[in-house]
Amino acid sequence: MTNWFPDLSAGSGPLYQRLADSIETDIDRGVIGAGAKLPPQRDLAYDIGATVGTVGRAYQLLRERGLVSGEVGRGTYVLGQRPDGAKPDLMAPDGEGTRYIDAPRGKLRFDSTAAPDIGQGTIVADVLSRTAQDHPHEISSYTRDFPDRWYEAGARWLSRNSFRPTIDAIVPTLGTHAAVMAAIAALTTPGDYVAFEHLTYSQISRSAGLIGRRTALVASDGEGIDPDDFERVCAQKHPKMIFLMPTMQNPTLAALSAARREAIARIAREYNVILIEDDLYGGLSEDPTPLLAEFAPERTIVAGGLSKAVAAGVRGGWLSCPPAYRHRIRVAHKMMTGGMPFLLAEVNARLVLSGQASDIRKRSIAEINARIAIVRETLAGFAFKSHDNVPFVWLTLPDPWLSGTFKNACLEHGVLIDDEDEFKAGRSEQVFHGVRFGISQPRQRKDIAEGVAVIRRLLDEGRAGYDSFS
Repeated sequence: MTNWFPDLSAGSGPLYQRLADSIETDIDRGVIGAGAKLPPQRDLAYDIGATVGTVGRAYQLLRERGLVSGEVGRGTYVLGQRPDGAKPDLMAPDGEGTRYIDAPRGKLRFDSTAAPDIGQGTIVADVLSRTAQDHPHEISSYTRDFPDRWYEAGARWLSRNSFRPTIDAIVPTLGTHAAVMAAIAALTTPGDYVAFEHLTYSQISRSAGLIGRRTALVASDGEGIDPDDFERVCAQKHPKMIFLMPTMQNPTLAALSAARREAIARIAREYNVILIEDDLYGGLSEDPTPLLAEFAPERTIVAGGLSKAVAAGVRGGWLSCPPAYRHRIRVAHKMMTGGMPFLLAEVNARLVLSGQASDIRKRSIAEINARIAIVRETLAGFAFKSHDNVPFVWLTLPDPWLSGTFKNACLEHGVLIDDEDEFKAGRSEQVFHGVRFGISQPRQRKDIAEGVAVIRRLLDEGRAGYDSFS
């Protein structure tokens, strides 16, 4: 081919990755057509001022992505342009998202799903006081030894349905997010792909991007992640890991059937992919479907914590993993967080082992359900998904509302919600016309009624009721 030169100015990472990305972009755009022969490795290396080995690694990466084929003596040829719907995202997501770092004052916070305030502060204060009295030396020093009760608490809290992790599988962590990131840091290396659904808890993909991991997107439908598309991404991108929320997926509330979980486990086993199962909302849902870990126990990491059911501020989290991964993940967690503070770990363990965490969870669920009832009554007639026990709603917007515009309209009327871009794990061409709002953070139910009334009024009035130039 002639008159073609790769654009290596975009992206980040090693030169061979940027070269492969540039070629892939030009294939997708049709700049390099199906059947075209790529430049010989030695010629391209001379043109871009790189080694032949660098170009060879880029071409090999393109072969792994299913974009080219090559034979010794014949050269490397483009296989064809993929349809738009088959393009997983290869760009590292930005680290910002769409939320304010400091939330505007005087607004109703419908952009959080932390546990509702049902008076648990008094309980936590008592446990904190007794912990400080019982362990003054441990609090004054760094945590070197983890007592068995910290592992026992994690095994108890993560147990659900017939899933019962043993204490030798548990790692105490500073919350669920830290648990997941420790697993990613420990079990993948910079440049590896981690797979995500197009919409998910995107702060994981952004955090993974900050430590050099790359994002591949997998399609989903109303029932959750699509196993066929997961297999396609595995064949083309060879991700080392996939992050999933099989039960009460955030933000769509999809729940994978047992059949789909079994299919995901089979594909992960075939392509040697590690599964991260975020069960944070599953622990609230009372969904009887077996956990993904029950279908692939040898490669599934289950993460959970206290933030949605008990108290987000105590940063209580644990993960359960195959014992062979445990030491590496513990080391990665310490390196990334600075280590587990004795005070928080002990308080969280006492809350769980005393049964107080379970009691608070029951009260939190009762409050969540009372608030969900307000939403269901107020938004009757509009398309939205809600679930008993789960503190957020996925609202499908009617024409002509766009997700970002609706978020801005709510903000001007005093309500903070999240648009769909907040949950995009990478640069996705899919448009969902949806927003998510949480119902657990406002202090009182009357605040929920007020905020949902604002949402209803905007839906009723349509765009005519919102002037973005005011």
